[in-house]
Amino acid sequence: MWVRVEGKRARLGLSDYLQQHSGDIAFVDVKPEGTVLASGDEFSGIETIKVTIALPSPVSGKVVKVNPAMETAPEVINQDPFGEGWLCEVELSSWELDQPRLLDANAYFAKMKHDAEEEVKRK
Repeated sequence: MWVRVEGKRARLGLSDYLQQHSGDIAFVDVKPEGTVLASGDEFSGIETIKVTIALPSPVSGKVVKVNPAMETAPEVINQDPFGEGWLCEVELSSWELDQPRLLDANAYFAKMKHDAEEEVKRK
């Protein structure tokens, strides 16, 4: 998952690493606008050709916008996961509590590099 904070809102999306390892996305279900989430609550379900994934919310708040492309063209996640492939926007309610649990971009990429190296060793 990725989180992009803009003021008091956060845009949420599926990481490139996860979408590449999950396969072509066929269906996305995002909780509707107005849904109140606690960090860790399921906010979206993704179905790919390989797997079905329940996505936990990385932040607490209220869903204020769902990307309309998720209903008509969910494959945009595979094409542009950090841009047009975002899932929803959440009005943050506990950012000061949620933020310390999240990785910044550098820490995330270091973790993904480590995970990829471990995966190569297992093969």
